[in-house]
Amino acid sequence: MPTAPSTVYERRDGRLAARSDQLAVEEPLEIRLLTPGEHAPDGRPVASTLSITMRTPGHDFELVAGFLLSEGVVASPGELRRIAYCLDRDLVPEQRYNVVTAELAGAPRRTVLERHVVTSSACGVCGSASIESVRLAGHPELGSGPVVGVDLLASLPELLSAGQRGFAATGGLHGAALVAPDATVLALREDVGRHNAVDKVVGWALLEDRVPLADVMLIVSGRISFEIVQKALQAGIPIVAAVSAATSLAVRLATETGMTLVGFVRGDRCTVYAGRERIVFSPQHVSKPSS
Repeated sequence: MPTAPSTVYERRDGRLAARSDQLAVEEPLEIRLLTPGEHAPDGRPVASTLSITMRTPGHDFELVAGFLLSEGVVASPGELRRIAYCLDRDLVPEQRYNVVTAELAGAPRRTVLERHVVTSSACGVCGSASIESVRLAGHPELGSGPVVGVDLLASLPELLSAGQRGFAATGGLHGAALVAPDATVLALREDVGRHNAVDKVVGWALLEDRVPLADVMLIVSGRISFEIVQKALQAGIPIVAAVSAATSLAVRLATETGMTLVGFVRGDRCTVYAGRERIVFSPQHVSKPSS
C-alpha cells in the first residue's frame, strides 16, 4: 500500500515535537472507456473519459472493473475485453499510471451519465429517483443467501482491521472485505475512499468471475451509504455490515431489495436495519438455507 513520508509536529509536554510519519497517498485516477466502433477520423480508436476519482494507487484495474460493474456498465467479465494503463505520449510521465482505459467487448449496458442525471434530481424526489435508477440498471436477485450468527458478525471488524496494513501505518485509509460464511477473507482492499475500497473488492470478484456473490458478506469501515448498498447490490451481495451507522436511503434500498444490512458491529453489539431473517443468535456462524 503506497504511503508518503512526512514530518509532523505533535504536542508533547506543552510543546510541539517533530516526528516522522507516513501519510496515505491520494492521487487522481481517470477512467476511460473504449467501445467498439469509436474511432477518430484517422481510424485510431478513441477512448472517452468516463470518470475521475481520487484514490489510493494500487489494485487500479480492480477499482475500474468494480466501478463499471457497480454503475451497470458491465455485468460479467466477458464484457470487458481489456483493462490497461494509458501510456499516451501526451501524458506527463508522473500521470501515466493515473489513467486507465477499459476496453469493452460490446456496447455498454448503461452510461454512468444516465445515473448521474437521475440522482441529481430536485429535492423531494432524490431518494425515489436514485432507487428507481438502480432498478432500471438491473441487478442480480439476492436470493436467500447465507444465514449467519451474531458471533460471526461480531468477528467481521476484527477480520477487516487485521488485514488493514495501510490503515495501521497511516490511520487514513478505509477498508472493505469480502468474507465467506466460514469466516474466510476472500479479498480485502484499502483506499482513501470507502466507495473505492468497495469497488476494488467487487472488481476483484468480477475479474475472478465470481459475480454474483450470492453467499458472501461485505464488511466496510465507516458508515453505510446508499452508494455502498448500490455497489453491493450490483455484485449480488446479500449481507452488508459496517462498524458505523447506515443512512436512511441505504436502509430503504436494502429493505426494498431484500438485502441484510447491519451497522454498529462493535464487540457484542450490532444494529440490524434490514433483512433480519438472515441473522441468528446461535453460536458461531452458518447454516445455509436450501435453495
